[in-house]
This record gives sequence, C-alpha cells and structure tokens, in this order.
Amino acid sequence: MTPTALIAEDEPLLAAALQAELKRAWPELEVLAHVSDGRAAVDEALARRPDVLFLDIRMPGQTGIEAAAELTDRWPDGERFPALVFVTAYDQYAIEAFEAQAVDYLLKPVQPERLRKTVIRLQQLLSAAAPPLESALAQLRALLGAPASGEPTERLKLIQAAVGATVHLVPVDDVICFDAADKYVRVLTRDREFLIRTPLKELLPQLDPQVFWQVHRGTVVRADAIAAVTRDASGKLRLRLRDHPESLAVSRLYTHRFKAM
Repeated sequence: MTPTALIAEDEPLLAAALQAELKRAWPELEVLAHVSDGRAAVDEALARRPDVLFLDIRMPGQTGIEAAAELTDRWPDGERFPALVFVTAYDQYAIEAFEAQAVDYLLKPVQPERLRKTVIRLQQLLSAAAPPLESALAQLRALLGAPASGEPTERLKLIQAAVGATVHLVPVDDVICFDAADKYVRVLTRDREFLIRTPLKELLPQLDPQVFWQVHRGTVVRADAIAAVTRDASGKLRLRLRDHPESLAVSRLYTHRFKAM
C-alpha cells in the first residue's frame, strides 16, 4: 500500500520545502495534509491515520511533543500508531534528548542528505510487523521528562492562589492534585480547591517527580494520596484519591506507573 504522511508545521514556506524534499527522497510517499498547529495535527491524524507524522516542535496551541502525547492516548486500540519525526530549529537540549531516546528528528531548514537517512529509517520501521506504539510511549515519556535546560530547577514550596481580593498561600505539601481546566489549573487539597492561572507545564519542573506523578497530560497527583486504581468498562485506568470523591483518568502514557508489583 502507498505510505502516507501528515506534516504539522506553522511556517508555510518550511512546510512546502519539506514536502518538496520528501517528493524527491521518497516519491511513493503521499502527503495527506499540511496543518499549522498542534491541535489540528491531533485532529487530522485521528481522521486520516497517516503512517508517518512530521511534527514541528514549536507550534501554536500545542508543541509537537504534546500533540504526539495526546495522540497516544486517543489512538484506537489495535491500530498501528504513526512513526514520529520531530522537526526543530537548532536547540542543544532538544537534540540531546532526541538522540538519547533514539527519536528521529530533522533540523530546520531540512537538508536533503539528512532527510534521506530519515526516509531509510522510516521505510525500515514501516516494514516491521510490530506497531510502534509502545516504542513511541517510552520515547515520549522520556522526552516529556527531560529538563528544558542544564540549570537545576528550584522546588516549589508555596502556591499563591487568589480568591476574590484575598491571596491564599497554599503549601505544596498540602496539595493532592493539580488538574488543568480550560485556562486555569485546579489546585486540590484534602479540604479545599483553588484556581490558578500558571500553566501545568510551568509547574511541573518545579515539583518533585518522586512526590508528584503525572497521570494524564492535564493531571498531576501526589503519589501517596492515591487510594486505588481501577479499570473502567472501556478498559481505561482511573484512580481515586484518599479523602476525595473524584475519579481521575490515567492516560496510556502513564499506565506503566500502575503495574502490579
């Protein structure tokens, strides 16, 4: 069957250049669509089911890595997951992370010789019988956990949350869950809930990963506040926190945390 691809790149000239180079390096490849933001990449990939995804790292709405992580959670069971190639301007730490996890990447502007090597890897991957979902999950976990720079991040001690005209100082030690909701992040303690505007992706590097576990792209929980994890009728994992009635979804990307000992 004809191999297919989707290109997610917010700069039209660079997207056109990549498509032209792909035409030369891999004439059989059919580019199904070009989109310009991370959310459109997720929607189009789910609708068209390409064999390969070329994802720009920096896009409006979602980064390429965030879009890939959302796709792993929403991808239909039993269907082959696309091979991933990340496209980026030169960034030392991003490239070190890609190379450490054997993730394929292309630097902008794309060079023909480098693209040919990527095409050979993709052709080999697509000829393999096993779907690459588990491999993609492992790579994305590592990439999402990689530091953005070489500088250590200071741990967060207090959350400043405004309620009306009052600013509450909430000790991080009292927090059992951070849950992204629209433009806010819900901060749950055992007896109260606060709303803050700081995005979850800015909070994450400031939290101790041994204490706070990410269980979904929009949810981080205190590990010792987890009471139980169950599987629902659709086969998805959900967790229940101590002293809290809410049930929280666990995405595919983080189910490895809950394998029985």
